[in-house]
Amino acid sequence: MKTRNIMIVGVGGQGSLLASKLLGHLLLTQGYDVKVSEVHGMSQRGGSVVTYVCYGDRVASPVIDLGEADLIVSFELLEAARWLPYLKADGQVVTSTQQIDPMPVVTGAAQYPENLVEKMKAAGAKVDALDCLALAEQAGSSKAVNIVLMGRLSHYFDFPESVWQEALAATVPAKYLELNQRAFALGRNA
Repeated sequence: MKTRNIMIVGVGGQGSLLASKLLGHLLLTQGYDVKVSEVHGMSQRGGSVVTYVCYGDRVASPVIDLGEADLIVSFELLEAARWLPYLKADGQVVTSTQQIDPMPVVTGAAQYPENLVEKMKAAGAKVDALDCLALAEQAGSSKAVNIVLMGRLSHYFDFPESVWQEALAATVPAKYLELNQRAFALGRNA
């Protein structure tokens, strides 16, 4: 198969690195060549974080250029909109509707943009937006947004749920596994 490109975007501290580790592990177990590249902005200061996950029969580079992403998985609404130019014309955005104010909004120098889902759709993107924070809290922890999002993302792959569960068990610490299984199920079944 040709290479497929996934961008996982968010704000530092949201768990995007665990999400990329989970996805990379899953794809490896399914026999794909997988390349993962993490780009940290000011992640420890709440800045943008992006991870590239590229997979296929043979992957030459883990870097995704403008217009090359098959999927953009976003932990935060403004980040989804910010990275939209990287999406292919027929690509899919899977995003949490969570809004985290960037520094210009915090300082009062700017306002958080309104109607971002509608604006992304108007730009031609297919957008699957879900309140992952509410589902993570329902699962037992607001920190499980990343796994709720992975549950939602699982709809865009032809893998049985069992391989996702195996990847969860392999990448999530045992003491948090049950919580993350609940979070995954809530995202998958939403």
